[in-house]
Amino acid sequence: MKSPHVPVLLNEVLHTFKDTKGWIVDCTLGYGGHSEALLRANPQIEIFGIDQDQEAIEFSKKRLASYGDRVRIEKGRYSQKIVEALERLPIKGVLADIGVSSLQLDKKERGFGLQSETLDMRMDQNASLSAYDVVNSYDEERLAKIFKEYGEISQARRLAKAVVEHRPIQSAKELAAIAQKVLPKKGHIHPATTMFQAIRIEVNQELEELTKLLDALERYQPSGAKVAIITFHSLEDRIVKNRFKEWAKKCICPPEAMKCECGGDNALGRILTKKPITATKEEIAQNPRARSAKMRLFQFKERE
Repeated sequence: MKSPHVPVLLNEVLHTFKDTKGWIVDCTLGYGGHSEALLRANPQIEIFGIDQDQEAIEFSKKRLASYGDRVRIEKGRYSQKIVEALERLPIKGVLADIGVSSLQLDKKERGFGLQSETLDMRMDQNASLSAYDVVNSYDEERLAKIFKEYGEISQARRLAKAVVEHRPIQSAKELAAIAQKVLPKKGHIHPATTMFQAIRIEVNQELEELTKLLDALERYQPSGAKVAIITFHSLEDRIVKNRFKEWAKKCICPPEAMKCECGGDNALGRILTKKPITATKEEIAQNPRARSAKMRLFQFKERE
């Protein structure tokens, strides 16, 4: 079954889990690209797949049906479902590809793309909050805060003012045109891209989801498990990088301590990537959306 979404860093993901025996949680199952490749490459791998998007789930159920009981698929937020997986199964790997899928971007009715006639951006189409609600009901100050924090837009206040002045805004295309007038162009990147990122993060609580995922992993510390997290912008990457650094600390004494009193054996495991893994030139040429992907790896200690 041909996937409508091209999985990023696929070879690097396969290499990461090539020796894994047991359950891998695919926190962002999507259209099953990573999971199918892992199942095909290693007969000792089993997949616990999670996604919010019903359309993606239906597609992946059909795509992965031939692997039988090596696959379990659950609908919901990965921050919640990961807890079920960690409590029920001996997890040996965790994969999270944080970001919007190609199909979600390309399907105009989903309202993720700059040319969309709608304004939605919900990964779970049953969720109550949509991009339309954010754009048309948030006050100017709240919009500016989202644009600054989640889009890292320096002209956040000016942009928020323009959005409020043009309400009601019915489509993503209309919203993109407003951004184009307010924000400076950066090379080949559309000025509205970072604003759309900010709204999408707000709608889907993406940074909170990522933080809750890391909290759950820290709480359960699955024995010997490898964690691979792929991010697409600096906000997500910073969260992952800093958490992995915390997990790898041997000494957790306060900075003012004259000498180590904690025993210096507090690391939860080790970081497997000094620098994030990025896409090759060949992959970027085939899939331009891979250019901003960064994958960081961590492995928890084996516990007796």
